[in-house]
Amino acid sequence: MTSLVALIIQILIGAFIGWLACLFMKSAHGFWMSCLLGIVGSALGHWLAGLLGITAGGLAGFIVSVAGACLLIFIVRLVLGKKF
Repeated sequence: MTSLVALIIQILIGAFIGWLACLFMKSAHGFWMSCLLGIVGSALGHWLAGLLGITAGGLAGFIVSVAGACLLIFIVRLVLGKKF
């Protein structure tokens, strides 16, 4: 039961991060796409920060997560060539 609760919390946090990234990037998506952008973008941001030797936790980690989601939206826009 504990892992299910943790998964639900991760999805909700990912959705919130994705929603913030969509606001910053002036993009509109549904709930599930925001979750996906938030979760994958967060992982991307933390991976890139790790390559730079930055370990971010707390508020800094949250900022890195949102920045990663924004970067992911930017990359998808470059690849698709349209408003995403």
